[in-house]
Amino acid sequence: MKRELFDFLNSDLQFIKGVGPVLATRFGDVLGGRRVLDFMLHIPAYVRARGVTDIVTDAMPGDVITIPLLVKSHKRGGSFRGRRAPTQIICADKMGNSVVVQFFNVNFLDYWLKKLPIGQWRMVSGKLERGSRAVINHPEFIEEMQYANKIPSVQAIYPSGEGLTQKTFANVRDQIFAMLPDKIAGESDSDICEFFDALRHVHYPESGDDLLPNSPYMVKLAYWELLAHQSAIVISRRNRTDVRNRRIVRPQKYKLVEKFYGTLPFSLTGAQMRAINEIFSDMSRDIPMMRLVQGDVGSGKTIVALAAAIKMAESGAQTALLAPTDTLAQQHYAKIAPLCEKIGIVCDILTGRDKGASRREKLISLRSGRTKIVVGTHALFSDDVEYKDLGLVIIDEQHRFGVSQREALRTKGTNPDMLALSATPIPRTLSMTVYGDMDVSVINEKPAGRLPIKTTKLPIARISELVARLKVQVDAGAKVFWVCPLVAESDVSDLTAVQSRYDELKQIFPHAGLVHGQMDKSQRDSVMAQFADDNSDMRILVATTVIEVGIDVPRATIIVIENAEQFGLAALHQLRGRVGRGNAQSYCILLYGRNVSDAGLKRLDVLTETDDGFEIAEQDLIMRGTGELLGTRQSGWINYHFVDYARHRDLFRLAASAARDMTSPTQTVRDLMFIFDRGVTISA
Repeated sequence: MKRELFDFLNSDLQFIKGVGPVLATRFGDVLGGRRVLDFMLHIPAYVRARGVTDIVTDAMPGDVITIPLLVKSHKRGGSFRGRRAPTQIICADKMGNSVVVQFFNVNFLDYWLKKLPIGQWRMVSGKLERGSRAVINHPEFIEEMQYANKIPSVQAIYPSGEGLTQKTFANVRDQIFAMLPDKIAGESDSDICEFFDALRHVHYPESGDDLLPNSPYMVKLAYWELLAHQSAIVISRRNRTDVRNRRIVRPQKYKLVEKFYGTLPFSLTGAQMRAINEIFSDMSRDIPMMRLVQGDVGSGKTIVALAAAIKMAESGAQTALLAPTDTLAQQHYAKIAPLCEKIGIVCDILTGRDKGASRREKLISLRSGRTKIVVGTHALFSDDVEYKDLGLVIIDEQHRFGVSQREALRTKGTNPDMLALSATPIPRTLSMTVYGDMDVSVINEKPAGRLPIKTTKLPIARISELVARLKVQVDAGAKVFWVCPLVAESDVSDLTAVQSRYDELKQIFPHAGLVHGQMDKSQRDSVMAQFADDNSDMRILVATTVIEVGIDVPRATIIVIENAEQFGLAALHQLRGRVGRGNAQSYCILLYGRNVSDAGLKRLDVLTETDDGFEIAEQDLIMRGTGELLGTRQSGWINYHFVDYARHRDLFRLAASAARDMTSPTQTVRDLMFIFDRGVTISA
């Protein structure tokens, strides 16, 4: 890739005219980065047709129209009984029909009044609403008649965030693509030029069809993205098996594994033992292990990982267990530390909370090799953290960490073994193409004594009946999760907010707890710890999806998921996995809203019929449609920009085949790997 193009793609959005540092930060929150490239990979979600009409009576309420209007008068808004009336611009269409253009935002009224001068015609575009008369609130475009062609007939609508308008997106897009031809001028790689041409078509769609997964532009972009990922997988596997990366197999110094088995108060399942044996076999080779352990919620992955860590300790080497959140790290440590103490292994925890003398002591213990197992968060790969001999890296919920983060921890040792854990079953049809750089172990059994969770769906209209039944269960000692989709009430959504539901339930359950993502982290952790405490009076925890992963409260036997139709299948399955972690019968109640769709009910039916995570993942893949790949977040799969798991299965296979047949990475592949952030070290 030409240096000028590389620098342009890597440049900060704040240097695009009209953006600046504040808007760049807002873009960063939405795009996941602030580079020009991050913006270019953030494609429109859909298009909005802006139908041109001369007569307002030809349009229906809710239509987005573009119409010439004659400005008749201005009526400034004001306060009336504590409420502010909107400013109204009274207009007329070509047939004399009245159209009112309204503005509620007082900060820019003078600006809008100047844009709509009395006695002048203006082309106005916005959503038509009707009451006693035709109204357009806050039109998105107002242009003088000679500049009416500036209003797009088809408008690309981008996924956005607070403080970012569609006009801002369009302005940044226009500037980037205006500069792009100069940056790729003379670019000799025709594939890269074709890539940016396809990207331009997606950012400037002529219709909604251009954004469908089967459009020629989206298919091209999806294939190139998959080729970048599959090439990274192949290169990673080749690097791992390269003779230059072989390591000396560590000799056994101690006998700890059998001692570990003897301390367990339960028997391991056949699936757990099979996974452990596969891991031990990998660890005995001179090629560093790269293995993924897939197991459904509650299948016992942590014990399998601990067995691997103890096997590594038999050679005197160290293990780092990386968790995505402080809460999950604390839970792992609480489980692992007592078992380690019984067999004489030093286990410690290192998170961002550790400061001062406490942190220094832990770092000294790691550097000396005394600490054999350390559990923690991103703090495990901080610059000041040194290991004497890091032999094994375990990554929990591996999809939450990027390539660079995993590599940062791996480089703390010399070719350490890598073990990834995932509670998100991926459809069997895709496992080799998504996790092709890893060997995969599957734990498909639940520990003995676990009962299937009884799952039912219930309309929201029966909520009072449900609360009455919960009161009986809570009085008898049950612990209950109650999950809501939103943190706060929203004017644009009728979904239930966790705060308002908590306020209502607290009238019935005085000791109810509340957690959500906007709370202070230490406060959230404190509430969760209180709920998990068997001696606590807190019997019901009202929460958002912050409890989705890793929260382990064996006494919790009931979970209520409100507006369950709004969640993806994988997310629902993860949430359901917060109960059923003990030997008591557990229940999941899926509350659905009044406006539930047929597809929403079908998803809930899948949950009531099976608790097999792999079957649910297959159904998720079959049912998922265009634009519904919120699933990348909900399921934890790779967060592709253009790939639709349900529609591009053949492209997966084509890209995987092309990558395997590649003897060495071409410049095109290297460029694609940069574009899609699939960076791996490419051996010379």
